[in-house]
Amino acid sequence: MKTKEELLAFLERIGSAPETLEHRAVFRVGEGEDVKSGLPGAHTKNLFLKDAKGRLWLISAKDSTAIDLKRLPGVIGAARLSFGSAELLERVLGVTPGSVTALALVNDAARQVTFVLDAALARAERVNFHPLVNTATTGLSAAGFRGFLEAVGVQPMVVDFETLTRADAEEAR
Repeated sequence: MKTKEELLAFLERIGSAPETLEHRAVFRVGEGEDVKSGLPGAHTKNLFLKDAKGRLWLISAKDSTAIDLKRLPGVIGAARLSFGSAELLERVLGVTPGSVTALALVNDAARQVTFVLDAALARAERVNFHPLVNTATTGLSAAGFRGFLEAVGVQPMVVDFETLTRADAEEAR
């Protein structure tokens, strides 16, 4: 599993030009508004989920987005969704609760996780994620984030959480 420093070096190596701000620990959406105010771009919420058939999901959305976990399975083709355990999260993505991030896909070498990306986040010019720990936030341009996903071999399933419909990744841009 990669560390924060290894992830940031990887992002630099692939040309994603990360900009990272160190800060106090932020565990959930709604905390750290003072931190967010100093960072341009879309801030995120990230959910690690497991469905009733054992399939793993990572949802990344703008922090202000409402996610209807009862209706979402029908849109993404999942069985009933629940939160994945802390042990599973750490084993598969190498992060702990409070540090869930799309950037943890770098640690999913076996590609066990299906990545669902909020269409609004896919359209954002800049996105901010924890870099595997919740004591820092890393900003990436839209191109830098797409470059990261390509480099780790992940094609996101784009969902418009406003309408709860699937969107094509190209049309979301």
